[in-house]
Amino acid sequence: MTDSEIKDLLDFWAKEVEENAFIPHDPVQIPHRYSRLQDIELAGFFAAIMAWGQRKTIINSAQKLMLLMDDAPFDFVMQHEESDLQRLRSFVHRTLNGEDVISMIRFFRQWYSGAPSLEDLFFGKDVLEAPVEDQVFRALERFQGIWQTFPHEKRTDKHLASPAKGSACKRLNMYFRWMVRPHSPVDFGIWRKVSPAVLMCPLDVHVERVAQELGLLLRNKSDWQSCCELTDRLRAFRPHDPVYYDYALFGIGVARNKEIIA
Repeated sequence: MTDSEIKDLLDFWAKEVEENAFIPHDPVQIPHRYSRLQDIELAGFFAAIMAWGQRKTIINSAQKLMLLMDDAPFDFVMQHEESDLQRLRSFVHRTLNGEDVISMIRFFRQWYSGAPSLEDLFFGKDVLEAPVEDQVFRALERFQGIWQTFPHEKRTDKHLASPAKGSACKRLNMYFRWMVRPHSPVDFGIWRKVSPAVLMCPLDVHVERVAQELGLLLRNKSDWQSCCELTDRLRAFRPHDPVYYDYALFGIGVARNKEIIA
């Protein structure tokens, strides 16, 4: 296929998939339960870091966690007593456990005590002044630097991917898509300092497979370098909003495989 044919295919599928009907079948439904910015940020973060495996299982686990937080994540983060955290200790989603969640809740309480949003936790002024292609890498490493100053169990680090360690950071890139992309029936566009042009394509199993089949991704390793390679190709098609095509690649993959895997 020529680049023009690939773009036409991606444009068709992205339009088909990026619809309100996508929400009930995807972990993005979890932050869609809320209207307050901080609730959306927190619900989105926890749903995103759980997003690997069967989507139904991810959604069920994320819903359970929200209910354990009184279905009011921001109020719970900011107003909980230590005794309230006990109910979270039995929480498990794959390798994410209650102790990991409690560490993150304590971290977010500290952050929100001095800032109104998680946007600056990732996209500080230093990050936004970087070249477009470097901003997400720097945002993720900025977060890592702040997180590492906070007392926590080291085991929790594996749930917070770092591009400097080679990870494709699929889950956090998906979270950024949710928070940043405006004018979408699915994504929220509540982080307004960040341009959609800087976003990196979440490299899940469907996206990676279809991108390879279309010749958009030549590497066969799911890592940060592959994420950059694919996003660069998508940015050539749609410079202002490359991860729009995340919907297309995911939709093609699901249609072919009849599986709902994140």
